[in-house]
Amino acid sequence: MAENNQPVFTIEKLYVKDLSVEVPNAPQVFLERETPQINVQLRTDGKQVGEGVYEVVLTVTVAAKLPEDKNVFLVEVSQGGLFQIRNVPQDDLEPIMMIGCANILFPYARETVSDAVTRAGFQPVLLTPVNFEALYQSRKQQGQQAEGGAADAAQPAPETPVQ
Repeated sequence: MAENNQPVFTIEKLYVKDLSVEVPNAPQVFLERETPQINVQLRTDGKQVGEGVYEVVLTVTVAAKLPEDKNVFLVEVSQGGLFQIRNVPQDDLEPIMMIGCANILFPYARETVSDAVTRAGFQPVLLTPVNFEALYQSRKQQGQQAEGGAADAAQPAPETPVQ
């Protein structure tokens, strides 16, 4: 029965858990000629929802503002996934969710962000790939420095993720 102890990792379901689009200054904002400043924040959360089944949610928040601090748009996408993760050491569970699952969810979140921004009447925002391992290590180190503070709080992406 050695095969019962083999590590298991499968994608059960991928879904948009939440989607929000705000264009608070429409229609005037469409008359602006200045290029807005784009700010992107990422957050990954994971929790067990059943025996060996985990929900991981990657939340991407994209805010565009004009230099005089006028909001152009705000898009927030929470891309969720249900993953079956079994027979892995407890210490490996968090990195699997925060790195491996986040890497799986990111392309779907990226597509949803781009589509939502386009449907709101703007040029698409194309997010560059994210190194979730480096992000995880950085947040883990910040959490250790803060002695257990909010290690996975919303943080700006490490580089300007717009093309």
